[in-house]
Amino acid sequence: MKVNLKVFVLFICASIACSAQVEKDTLKVLFVGNSYTYYENLPQLVSIISDKTDTKIVTKKSTIGGAKLREHWLGKRGLKTKELIKNGAYDIVVLQGHSMATIKEPDSLTKYSKLFCDYVKKHGAKPYFYLTWAREYTPETQTTITKGYTEVSEHNAATLVPVGKAWALSQKLNPEIKLFTPDGSHPSRFGAFLSACVFAETFLGELPDKLSRVYYTKDNEGESVYLMHIPESNLTFFKKVVEHIID
Repeated sequence: MKVNLKVFVLFICASIACSAQVEKDTLKVLFVGNSYTYYENLPQLVSIISDKTDTKIVTKKSTIGGAKLREHWLGKRGLKTKELIKNGAYDIVVLQGHSMATIKEPDSLTKYSKLFCDYVKKHGAKPYFYLTWAREYTPETQTTITKGYTEVSEHNAATLVPVGKAWALSQKLNPEIKLFTPDGSHPSRFGAFLSACVFAETFLGELPDKLSRVYYTKDNEGESVYLMHIPESNLTFFKKVVEHIID
């Protein structure tokens, strides 16, 4: 039987490409937190950014507005965080306390951080702490926030994700990029994107050489859902900020 050489070569190339896709490493990550995690689809952004790297980050979240780590631990307000950690076979669990926890309830943060870190490690995952940002009109609290999350990370042999540090540097160098929504607390699309870049860099040790300007995800029916557009100048700036913070 005569074989068409061109068709055969295309078949081999397609097979190699499919094999490469199948063999791409994956990293399963559970985000535990509140609105600072789910605003502007932060976990999904992290996953999409990873599409252009050698490792695909697969994300899931356990969140509810204003949640504290204590509420996650005790299963309050319908949260099933411990069940997800136990059964999810995650590689990483990201822990994010209430935005004012380091300032108003440091003892509670310390207590439940340890409980969660021990639990996460028991079930085969690595704990990471989401170092959040100071609110827009009280930037002086960033020192306390950074200190609080740094301490719980060090005491529990966990990894720190320095999002708040990246926000502080971004606002210092380019305050015209608005990271906050009008409430002065939650992230705008730019704030969420910067945060996602910090997470991707921390998880993978790299960001894609070329970050996309437009971000989409898919719904349960496979339909494309638009998330956001980031101007090219912001992409370049954010990448430099992240690389400076995580060297």
